[in-house]
Amino acid sequence: MLNNILAALPFMNEAKAQIVIDAFWPLLKAALVYTIPLSIVSFIIGLLIALAVALIRVVPQEGLVHKFFYGVARFYVSVIRGTPLLLQLFIIFYGLPEIGLKLDPVPTAIIAFSLNIGAYASETVRSAILSIPKGQWEAGFSIGMTYMQTFRRIVLPQALRVAVPPLSNTFVGLVKETSLASLVLIPELMKASQVIVARNYEFILIYTEAGLIYWVICTVLTHMQGKMEKRLDRYVAK
Repeated sequence: MLNNILAALPFMNEAKAQIVIDAFWPLLKAALVYTIPLSIVSFIIGLLIALAVALIRVVPQEGLVHKFFYGVARFYVSVIRGTPLLLQLFIIFYGLPEIGLKLDPVPTAIIAFSLNIGAYASETVRSAILSIPKGQWEAGFSIGMTYMQTFRRIVLPQALRVAVPPLSNTFVGLVKETSLASLVLIPELMKASQVIVARNYEFILIYTEAGLIYWVICTVLTHMQGKMEKRLDRYVAK
């Protein structure tokens, strides 16, 4: 029945409809096994990096040790934001083996995506922290809290609430950027579509089908983002 429905569409016939049907499961499997897990793992690690970098950059600079880490954090963000993600992938996958550090494709992608997300998300978290009024800090100090207690109990929860929308957009973007992992031999959604196209040469059909799967995933994530924002009551003045 599905074959007949697809065959009735413009520019389609029974043979092309069967190709679309046969390609669906391999494409979906690639998305479920590689694209989505790769996005989730990289985003979680990237968030941890982002939080650490943001903390280093917002805590008052005291002592040579902190100034050193502050300089390292700024350099890291500058390098990652100033170079293409594809170049970072290639350096880790093809460059590091030249100095004796050979990584498998999946760890390579996770490291590259995590470092990339960490740099961009750190700026989001840092700006969210800086957006919290100074009165919140003063309120914490007035009741005897230390700097870190005030940050952890008062400032950080409010900052994360502010950061949820841009961080969610970053995650949606990461799902699409995982397509670059195909260039380091990971059989994710984009790579799976290339393999199928190499067999049947139906470029428009297969790439459109892959695009629809990406679109559905991102649409679901966007819907979840909206639910999260409503739950956090982000835009309701009180």
